[in-house]
Amino acid sequence: MKSIDINQALPQILELIDMAFAGEEILITKNNYQTIKITPFSPANQRPLLFGCDQDRISMSDDFDQPLDDFQDYL
Repeated sequence: MKSIDINQALPQILELIDMAFAGEEILITKNNYQTIKITPFSPANQRPLLFGCDQDRISMSDDFDQPLDDFQDYL
């Protein structure tokens, strides 16, 4: 992790950003106190959608497409 004073960082901010893109963390200090941290952004890891991930959780009866007895008068 690189630490640099804000007065030195301003003229070379583009170089510092390129370093952050490369994976380095940079601390920018003012009066010897850490004020800003530049790090590469990484989005939250999301679980990829998996085909068949709900297998054995959802079931369907063999006669799911048969007419219901309650509706025999309407058929």
